[in-house]
Amino acid sequence: MSRKTDFTDLKKEIEGFFEGEVETDSGVLEKYSHDASLFEVKPKAVLFPKNSEDLKKLVNFVREKKKDFPEISITGRSAGTDMSGGPLSESIVLSFTEHLNHESVDLENLTAEVEPGVFYRNFEKKTLSEHISLPVYPASKSLAALGGMIMNNCGGEKSLKYGQIRNFVNELNMVLSDGNEYVFKKINREELSQKLNLNSFEGEVYRKTYGLLEKNYDLIKKAKPKVSKNSAGYALWDIWDRKYFDLTQLFVGSQGTLGIMSKAKVRLIEDKPYKKLVALFFKDWDSLPEVVNKVLAFKPEDMETFDDTTLKLGLRFMPEVAKKAGSNFFSFALRFLPEVLIGIKMLGLPKLIVLVQFVEDSQEEIDRKVSNLKKSLNKSELKIHVRVSPNEKDAEKYWIMRRESFSLLRKHVKGKRTAPFIDDFCIDPQKIPEFLPKMLDILKKHKIEANIAGHAGDGNFHIIPLMDLTKPSERKKIPIVSDKVYDLIIQYGGSITAEHNDGIIRTPYLEKMYGTEVYKLFEEVKNIFDPQNIFNPGKKVGGSMEYLKSHIVRR
Repeated sequence: MSRKTDFTDLKKEIEGFFEGEVETDSGVLEKYSHDASLFEVKPKAVLFPKNSEDLKKLVNFVREKKKDFPEISITGRSAGTDMSGGPLSESIVLSFTEHLNHESVDLENLTAEVEPGVFYRNFEKKTLSEHISLPVYPASKSLAALGGMIMNNCGGEKSLKYGQIRNFVNELNMVLSDGNEYVFKKINREELSQKLNLNSFEGEVYRKTYGLLEKNYDLIKKAKPKVSKNSAGYALWDIWDRKYFDLTQLFVGSQGTLGIMSKAKVRLIEDKPYKKLVALFFKDWDSLPEVVNKVLAFKPEDMETFDDTTLKLGLRFMPEVAKKAGSNFFSFALRFLPEVLIGIKMLGLPKLIVLVQFVEDSQEEIDRKVSNLKKSLNKSELKIHVRVSPNEKDAEKYWIMRRESFSLLRKHVKGKRTAPFIDDFCIDPQKIPEFLPKMLDILKKHKIEANIAGHAGDGNFHIIPLMDLTKPSERKKIPIVSDKVYDLIIQYGGSITAEHNDGIIRTPYLEKMYGTEVYKLFEEVKNIFDPQNIFNPGKKVGGSMEYLKSHIVRR
């Protein structure tokens, strides 16, 4: 902070009104200096709020202290699985999982109310037992929490059918920069008129946001990326269609830069009882678009992809993967006997595996779709091998391999670490065979090896470079390679982040992606909701390459 302080005096003041815990212990600060990204940013304090009153009082406190401590700010954090540096801060971090972790499920209306610290794994246990679910979740679903999932606009393995989590958020309770809590939801023109006439901060944000959207309506609609998924910037194009006005669509994916989420009401779905997984084994990437088009015609729920690097990693550390599957090594290894036979036929490991999952109301419909898909693929001259999993236990081995790939990379690659900085692009799947070699060539020229996984049906791929960040020469590659890869993504009409969001790593590239006019609108939105820069500064707007480079972890 600009005025010299060890936070001791401010800690005493906060403890005077704060019901939760206030920590400045070095061990706690070290823990909260990291997420799943390649950054290290040490906070001044970590707070564990008990309730929304704590949130409101803290915002008011920070607002009052801004004059003496201009750099004081608040950054929300749920499970810390973010790969962009989104929940990292040099000021105050709010951790929600300790206390703000309550949920309630309304079975009759298929909705649930969740606080930001609710772990998805706990929430899922309650919903699945009732045969309902929130079908949008990240690969880190065993670790992630709802606050981060909503504020990052997560996607995941079922996004092909269900899209991103913004499609399932009905209401948001947000504490805004005036220190008050408001409820936001989709409203019609008459309700909007009432909001515009409010003589309050709420009325002010509605008036200013509405004015900005109306004045720049065509520019904003044109700016929407023409891809299946996007979490880059603020989703201005999803707020106002001149019939309905929905500020939840602005807050979802905003990374807590416009206010603090205290509660959300989310929509649930009834789960269909029958599932069947089809695994497709490829010798190369060339036939992927044609296969994707054939598969999409049968309307699968999922279409996931992982490469031979992920497969090799899973095979190498199969005992650990088996443990995750709740199985012993030998029985788990035996499950892969069919894949060994396929490898023999292919004269080696497949270059690419695509998982296609069908979910239907009847076994007959499942069988019909799988049979027709097999016929469609067999009739073609595509050099792929098709295997239908006989049961869910068999299918689960693939999902575990796919979900655990990033964790395995983080734990087991000696001398290197995961460095997610070009990790989440999204382009038209038809362009993958042309785009991917060019992108991989950039990595090759800079001597960066990488793991590839993702969502084939969406054209959303996760590229996880492996680097030795103890070397300055390796750290220097990150902005250079980012520039080249993001230029290529933009050239192909894609998004630089489909579901991982901007954070520290991509905020400096948003103006490159959207252009100066649209980026200035993002700045205006930030100023409307947070004129004092209280909430998570340097994310979405105001980030810099200098800050990015100076906070890359060095181990």
